[in-house]
Amino acid sequence: MTLAEKGPLAPVPTLGALLEPISQAVQGWPGIVAATHWDLFRVGEKVDGADFYVGDHELGHLHLDGEAHLATSPALGRALVSHGLARPLRWGGAAYRGWTEFSIRTAADAAHATWLFQLNYQRLQGRPEAELVAEIASRHPAQAAA
Repeated sequence: MTLAEKGPLAPVPTLGALLEPISQAVQGWPGIVAATHWDLFRVGEKVDGADFYVGDHELGHLHLDGEAHLATSPALGRALVSHGLARPLRWGGAAYRGWTEFSIRTAADAAHATWLFQLNYQRLQGRPEAELVAEIASRHPAQAAA
């Protein structure tokens, strides 16, 4: 879904203490477009976080409740899930194939979420998925699924 299809464009809101550093980090990367993420049922009325795009491609978004949703590819999503680093998006129908989610409750979670956004950003910048999957496996070998 394009950014314009998600509702009226509005600046990114200030997020809570755990989410704001993630938002600021992601917004600082070259080519990032950031905007308000609207509540699905009250588009244009109720703010629900921040959307991040690289050109026309969604990187992911942060929800005010501390959920990070990442628009990963199927291969990257499978690698993250199999190593216990993210979950499949719970609304993961065909339109969300490859999407993952991660809950942010602590400062360590926030650092992990920033890393997840960075991996997906590198994918959208052209880094080969095989390299990203290998990085996941090398950084988190003990968490690999049996």
